[in-house]
Amino acid sequence: MLRQILVLVRPTQWIKNGVVLAALLFAGEASNVALAEQAVLATIIFCLLASAVYIFNDLLDADKDRLHPHKKDRPIASGRISTVQASVMIVVLMAISLAGSWWLGRNFMIAAASYLILNALYTVWFKHVVMLDVMSIALGFVIRAFAGAAAIGVPASKWLLVTTLFLALFLAFGKRRHELLLLEDNATSHRKILGKYSPYLLDQCIGVTTAAVVVMYMLYTFSAEVSQKLGTHDLYFTIPFVVYGIFRYLYLIHKEERGGSPTHVLINDRPILVTVVLWILSVVLILYLV
Repeated sequence: MLRQILVLVRPTQWIKNGVVLAALLFAGEASNVALAEQAVLATIIFCLLASAVYIFNDLLDADKDRLHPHKKDRPIASGRISTVQASVMIVVLMAISLAGSWWLGRNFMIAAASYLILNALYTVWFKHVVMLDVMSIALGFVIRAFAGAAAIGVPASKWLLVTTLFLALFLAFGKRRHELLLLEDNATSHRKILGKYSPYLLDQCIGVTTAAVVVMYMLYTFSAEVSQKLGTHDLYFTIPFVVYGIFRYLYLIHKEERGGSPTHVLINDRPILVTVVLWILSVVLILYLV
């Protein structure tokens, strides 16, 4: 039973909530123990919120998941966890999360509540509307980034929010492309909205967001405002890691068809993992040690 609960809450997906820590890192406050503790707590809260959302989504999509080659083995779709048990877990996770959100302040609680509302709307409506489905996923990451700033009481950087938006769009379009090609003729049976997309359309969207991510990150590192705020002009040294990471992910999408789960790619593709680690280390080195 415990194993099924762990599968249901998807702890491997919690890595996405690392976005909550971005504000702490780029605000130059990672060495502040009190703020670091608040940021970590905020991240944990979003992990619990995300798990509640995953369970809610699995409840509503159980019938469709049974048609998916991988999702058919999920606890609810396979019948190993009942709908009653899943519903109780949602209530418990939301209660704990919202209580913690209240402790972190009004702005953070608004962000947490907005995340829940957005995902509820996504599950029952937005995911059935072409483009709005992908935009909703991306906005979920933007809310995470904003919440991270709210948790430690610093202004949310517009550069951080916009770059997060385009990066999330890039990953979401890649995921849609993977689903479309993996499921082929059964694509619309699993996710009706996939019938509104085509590989060519998604390739165009991926191309646009690829350029947007790289350009926005470059502008961020070259910004005089950012340099003055962070006390360094050297952040542009991290650009090669971002460019390589994007290009490597494009390779995985188009040549190895591995864009279905960004988290799975991060964990299992060594070049991507090494690139992300080197990027984080270079940011820390430039902002805190040089």
